[in-house]
Amino acid sequence: MRKGVEVRLGPGDRERLEAIVGSGNSPQKHVWRARIVLLSAAGVGTTAIQRQTGKGKPTIWRWQARFMAEGVDGLLHEATRPAGKPPLPVETIERVVEMTLAEPPAERTHWTGRAMAQAAGISHRSVQRIWAAHGLKPHRVRTFKLSNDPKFAAKVQDVVGLYIDPPEHALVLSVDEKSQIQALDRTQPGLPMKKGRCGTMTHDYKRHGTTTLFAALDVLQGRVIGQCMARHRHQEFIRFLNKINRETPAGRELHLIVDNYATHKHPKVRAWLERHPRFHFHFTPTSASWLNAVEGFFAKLTRQRLKRGVFKGIVDLQAAINRYLAETNENPKPFTWIADPDAIIENVRRGKQALESIH
Repeated sequence: MRKGVEVRLGPGDRERLEAIVGSGNSPQKHVWRARIVLLSAAGVGTTAIQRQTGKGKPTIWRWQARFMAEGVDGLLHEATRPAGKPPLPVETIERVVEMTLAEPPAERTHWTGRAMAQAAGISHRSVQRIWAAHGLKPHRVRTFKLSNDPKFAAKVQDVVGLYIDPPEHALVLSVDEKSQIQALDRTQPGLPMKKGRCGTMTHDYKRHGTTTLFAALDVLQGRVIGQCMARHRHQEFIRFLNKINRETPAGRELHLIVDNYATHKHPKVRAWLERHPRFHFHFTPTSASWLNAVEGFFAKLTRQRLKRGVFKGIVDLQAAINRYLAETNENPKPFTWIADPDAIIENVRRGKQALESIH
């Protein structure tokens, strides 16, 4: 032990130190600090304490001095360290936030972290921390489209009403077409995924033509009536309506939810509807195709079968689509609408007010 250093235990110190060493819940740093003090109080030399605790001389001397100055409590907390750098002034943080919410200089489309750091005179990491704390993400942008349909509210309530409370003894079908589905063949075969590396596929491809999928989703049962055709004119749409007419019970009323595509309103289509009075069209508002439930089916088809698919021709592509239709109908899942139509209408109203205030 160093000269002039004498560790003496006060009343109750030994019991506390031995309790720390003997407890299985004590942090290990507290345990070896207590052992250093107990050994020092027993007159064990520094070299022997090194062997028993595995700590260096500076560490042993530091905790001996801490115990002599602060007692057992001094072993259970860390010394306060001065901050490496002073925090940013509040004025600087507010200025960065204001600059981020304003337009960037010159013809920049948006702020980047390094551009903001240079403009504000602070580090790139400081900018990132400020943006994270205030929920600012200038590198991201979300797209939107507000419907200008004058009958928006009435159409939303009509369509959502069919989802939530469909008519008795009737079928509700969400109908649309996914056009221009390309049969893409990659120029080279990709590599499979393995540990530490994702799968690969070439960025270039060969086009082998396109097809259009007409689909009608039965909202209550989740089954899909589908048909691939070369084009998506009113002639093909009428052929698909005939398919729906054949594949649904003859005595049931059919309520079809469709968008405002010109094909759906063609004079020959209207004439066909007059000859088939059990068919009733319900149009979604303009610029609101997301109200059509079959769009969700198209999204799943794209993700699970088309986006990474490799097709040698139109026949190969149509066969893959038909297999996906069959798989869907083997395990159908009813469509469930959960959004409040009044909330949708109110959100659109607020959106229009915000746009009008800007302009």
